[in-house]
Amino acid sequence: MQTVSKMGLSKLTKLSPVHPFIFEGLPVRGFLVQMHETWTEILSRRRLNPETGEYPKPVRDLLGEMTAAAVLLQSNIRFDGALILQIWGDGPVKVAMVEVQPDLRVRATAKVVGEISDNARLSQLINLHHQGRCSITYDPQNRQPGQQPYQGVVPLERDNGLSYERFSEILEQYMRRSEQLDTTIVLAADDVCCAGILIQRMPIKGRDNLGGEQLVAEQDAMDLNEDYNRISILTNSLTTKELLTLKSEEILHRLFWEERVTHLTPKEDSGAAATLAPYFGCTCSRARVGSMIQGLGLEEAQSILDERERIDVSCDFCGANYLFDAVDTAQLFNHQVLQPPAPDVLQ
Repeated sequence: MQTVSKMGLSKLTKLSPVHPFIFEGLPVRGFLVQMHETWTEILSRRRLNPETGEYPKPVRDLLGEMTAAAVLLQSNIRFDGALILQIWGDGPVKVAMVEVQPDLRVRATAKVVGEISDNARLSQLINLHHQGRCSITYDPQNRQPGQQPYQGVVPLERDNGLSYERFSEILEQYMRRSEQLDTTIVLAADDVCCAGILIQRMPIKGRDNLGGEQLVAEQDAMDLNEDYNRISILTNSLTTKELLTLKSEEILHRLFWEERVTHLTPKEDSGAAATLAPYFGCTCSRARVGSMIQGLGLEEAQSILDERERIDVSCDFCGANYLFDAVDTAQLFNHQVLQPPAPDVLQ
């Protein structure tokens, strides 16, 4: 461990992109992440996709904030499985999704239909008619027979019916309703970086609240902890420019120079350090695409081949392209015979 005192932050070197820290003597913890290479890789793959082109700026910013948030959440709970953060609704952004594996392998995508102005707000992107939803799914790596992923879903609007215009507020609402934990989140993204900071009041009894019930005393303590409230106010003073451009130690110093902050460093021999470095990685494969085609059924696969020479599937996350001709597709269905494509589609 390295301690940050009132005299200022110690010089921290060789830090992983995700920085966990705690406030000494207080029931408050935090995580800070700034992603450059991972985020620009995601944007580059989208930009190079001839079918989609690059994201409009409001969509890019939303997906960047979601990417930073998903990494923060996975780093926080250290879940042994995939964490899937998803938002969907009735606007031009039909769905936006980020998936983070236990080793912080990240992939992200968004489906956009229609035109989007450069100054479109969150509600205009995805909650035009108040049908938008946000979900967080925890999908265990080694699911037991009959075991289902755990999922929490929240609306994209307040109790008074007004839509949220910041994605961070949606997540804070989720954490309060689904996890019963006071949480403050600040997120930011541009074309070279996506970043976020998460501050959370730790459970008074020190229990994991994922899907668990909370004691009445703990419920009564929510919003009443002066230490957490003070740190929350300081966190919310962080600007977008500061979060995206300043180094992590400078951010923590500017925000909490009067607090006793301890930066948590994984032990070198534990192997945990590698899990704290987000990186882009897609889980698509020819086998998984083949399984998807099998799910369509032989009749539907045949109808696609009647219209085209091959079944052509592109991954929305990484842009990889998978081609299945009549022979490939027949092999998926235990070598059942498919009809050859009509002569007018042959090249």
